Amino acid sequence: MKKKIRINLSTTQTIMLSFLLAILAGSFLLTLPVSAANGRAIPYIDALFTATTSICVTGLVTVPTFSTWSLFGQIVILFLIQIGGLGVVTIMSGLMISLHRRIGIKDRMLIQDAFNLNTLSGMVKFINKVLLGTFIVEGVGALLYMTVFVPEFGLEGVWISIFNAVSAFCNAGMDIISESSLYAYVHNPLINIVTMLLIVLGGIGYIVWWDIMNVLKNGKGQKWKCFSNLTLHSKIALSMTGLLILAGTAAIFIFEYNNPLTMGGFTFFEKLQASLFQSVTTRTAGFATIPQENLTNASALVSLLLMFIGGSPVGTAGGVKTVTMAILIVSAFATMKSKADAELFHRTVSKQAVSKAVAVVSMAFIILCTSTLLLSAVTDADALDIAYETVSAAATVGLTRNLTSGLNVFGKIIIIVTMYLGRVGPISLMIALNTKKEVKNIVKNPTEEISVG
Repeated sequence: MKKKIRINLSTTQTIMLSFLLAILAGSFLLTLPVSAANGRAIPYIDALFTATTSICVTGLVTVPTFSTWSLFGQIVILFLIQIGGLGVVTIMSGLMISLHRRIGIKDRMLIQDAFNLNTLSGMVKFINKVLLGTFIVEGVGALLYMTVFVPEFGLEGVWISIFNAVSAFCNAGMDIISESSLYAYVHNPLINIVTMLLIVLGGIGYIVWWDIMNVLKNGKGQKWKCFSNLTLHSKIALSMTGLLILAGTAAIFIFEYNNPLTMGGFTFFEKLQASLFQSVTTRTAGFATIPQENLTNASALVSLLLMFIGGSPVGTAGGVKTVTMAILIVSAFATMKSKADAELFHRTVSKQAVSKAVAVVSMAFIILCTSTLLLSAVTDADALDIAYETVSAAATVGLTRNLTSGLNVFGKIIIIVTMYLGRVGPISLMIALNTKKEVKNIVKNPTEEISVG
């Protein structure tokens, strides 16, 4: 009698595998002739690229989304974006709940790992809140979009509004309006405001949502003390998000003020609006209202930094995350001031959090350097354009300086791998590859001082 071979995967490996399987399934559907607008099968490399950018909620595309894909193809892409934004584990858990199936301990561990939670309790309630909150926000966003898109596109505007709302909330940055993203709506306040709100709400993280609502609910008339009653995580996420958006807006406003290729001819309010949108969209959203290739070098570098940092943990955004960067900065200043511990909002940051922040940023930097070097080897594009492409892919942003559509097969493969690694996260990758069981060191090696810096 043959023994059954059982493959024991860790929760991290299961999550990574689920994303990979979703990408392969999506690429298969997109390579079918029915998915193409002209009825002829799209080359598999482009179908694979589109499936990856959708699941990884990146937004870089090698073929125009609005003209390449049929309605069926666009529906497949939208489902992939929604799955990528919420996570495969969340979708599967939601289906299990709707079918009244019990969520076992292994499933709870998957959810805990997927959302980086500290407890296994209340998982079903958490998933229900995530799904309900997501669909409510996306639904409201779609209704607001319809006030502009339905008068402009007729009945098709309903589908465009739904697609845009899901794409914006999931920080995917893909649209079915034109090849030039949202350039035509650079002066439209409603489209700008709705898109930015969806991006921020998706990228701020679900933990912050529930924390704010709990504080408001239990505030007992002390709403003005809302911020002080939030958890440390929420305080850091909100503060860093606000700071980065304002700083990015100010920098881009200054650097692009007289640039005739972007917003030099805009009014003062239009320049402010375009600068704000650019600052928000670099937080891993990927929509654009001004041509990225026409940005000044200074604005491009600011955008690179904002893309690298990205959104907040336990949300739909990518990047190394706002909380990670905040911990790294205060830890550096604490070291320079000879302090034993890093502090934020009168709370001590744990050594474990600092170590994880260093690991996340270090691994992200290694992935970026490797990706940039490899892409430079297979294309002769400008160095800034290549860096913009790889940072955009690794941070799952989706902004490009007109490089994606011109990539050769090797370039496409490099960006596909970079998008995947960016979505699953550098730390998840290392944990998944580490097959050795943790062994406690009973005997430690001797310590020796070394020079640093």
